[in-house]
Amino acid sequence: MNKSVFSELYYTAFRSGNPSYTLIAVNVLIFLVVAVAAVVDRLSGTAIWPVLSDMLAMPSGLGRLLFRPWTLFTNMFVHFEVFHLLFNMLWLYWMGNIFLDFLNNRQFLFTYLAGGLLGSICFLAIYNLVPSFAQQETLLIGASGCIYAVVAGAATLVPDYTIRLLFFGNVRLKYLAIAFTVLSVIGLGGGNVGGNVAHLAGALFGFIYIKQLQRGNDWSKMFKRKKTRRLKVVINERPSQKREQGRTTFSNQEYIDSILDKISKSGYASLSKEEKDALFKASKQD
Repeated sequence: MNKSVFSELYYTAFRSGNPSYTLIAVNVLIFLVVAVAAVVDRLSGTAIWPVLSDMLAMPSGLGRLLFRPWTLFTNMFVHFEVFHLLFNMLWLYWMGNIFLDFLNNRQFLFTYLAGGLLGSICFLAIYNLVPSFAQQETLLIGASGCIYAVVAGAATLVPDYTIRLLFFGNVRLKYLAIAFTVLSVIGLGGGNVGGNVAHLAGALFGFIYIKQLQRGNDWSKMFKRKKTRRLKVVINERPSQKREQGRTTFSNQEYIDSILDKISKSGYASLSKEEKDALFKASKQD
């Protein structure tokens, strides 16, 4: 029974083809490793947790970062508090699945990672270029910058898409993204300045990337694997077959853009079955 549960969890996380599940699994596993290290330290008096956290979290000082360059990326997957992890993973699950309803896996991963990386860079800029913060030493952890990029990206793509939130009822994504942004701007006056800067940088990236995508500039294609050409056998088809084949090939960006515009104005429910099928198939094309 337990083996079956673990097998199912493993399949969902790493074999289902949904990258948001894989990212959630990675974040949770790293959290558990760090948490176990903290428990071992408490019980045995060792110092595993400080060493481990120091190797994963990104320092604000460039001198320390020089010896830990990988922390530009690893900080996006590290959480020290359970509620920090829970909050981030819930939003990653909800927003990630909405994002993936309209765009493909590569575009989602690019938004997550590039948004988090820009957040890391802006965090460093604040603590090394702004005089009032230059003498402070702190760490950056958490997937919040990445998730802000996904939230802002989804809200830019389908601003009138509606989700239901506890205590708030139905909320459109554009208002949710605005609320996230306002809270981070307010947070700049608190004690987590660097974290809120990373949030805002991630949100800015998500917004700009989707705007560029709508103009036909897909930055994520830099990670697209080149496909080798294969010999293709061509069979003569009846004209009706060719028309049918042409009708179900969704490489026309203008047609997809018109569907997204329709969603933005009237909601996903307004689409015809043919339009939903076209959008689904287009989202799976790399």
